Amino acid sequence: MNTPLSALPDTPTPAFSPLYQQIKALILQNLKAGEWKPGEPIPSEMDLAARFRVSQGTVRKAIDELAAENLLVRRQGKGTFVATHTEHHVQYRFLKLVPDSGDLNSEGPAERTIVDCKRLRAAADVARALSLRTGDAVLQVRRVLAYGGVPTILEDLWLPGVPFKGLTAERLTAWRGPMYSLFEAEFGVHMIRAEERIRAVLPDDAQAALLAVTSATPLLSVERVAYTYHDTPMELRRGLYRTDTHHYRNELG
Repeated sequence: MNTPLSALPDTPTPAFSPLYQQIKALILQNLKAGEWKPGEPIPSEMDLAARFRVSQGTVRKAIDELAAENLLVRRQGKGTFVATHTEHHVQYRFLKLVPDSGDLNSEGPAERTIVDCKRLRAAADVARALSLRTGDAVLQVRRVLAYGGVPTILEDLWLPGVPFKGLTAERLTAWRGPMYSLFEAEFGVHMIRAEERIRAVLPDDAQAALLAVTSATPLLSVERVAYTYHDTPMELRRGLYRTDTHHYRNELG
């Protein structure tokens, strides 16, 4: 029976795990270790099959799952590449607010304003979300996204201090691409999945002023924890969304 090469002994491969899932875990371990960086090609299915001593079909099934999870991207005639947040189809993966008329492409990129960027000690709720200890260093960012000159999204982000050492308001303002592509390119942090909680809320006075609404305007509150490889939380994001010209759209199935 084919068995994977034990190149990564710390990768768990329980007996009941299908072989392609074991290969998927090995590929993920290599991605986490930075062997193949975002935007770079991974070895061919034939080379990976030889490396792990399995069939190409087994490798293909593992890659199919990683591609379905937006971790890898197949490019016809070119090979398979590590997904990056600079790619068009990935840029909007975590942005679900779309205009009532048209789409994100017709609307164009948001106008971004960094309101604040500071280092502080993590409060208990932030530390819990980021798997830190209360009082650990975190970076807090507040920004406003506007469409057509109308402030539409207010976001507060908390990032663990150590991986994001050196991130400043100036660097955030100067970066023209998606924020997650900045994290990827300059800090080696690749966000691969997120969990969200959504509810309706009323803004406080400061939030209402930044979004140019009254404190009696209902807003959509979206709290997100974004994870890198091996389910390591790397960002807590709390967003307030205006829904008078936009709606939250999610595809199921």
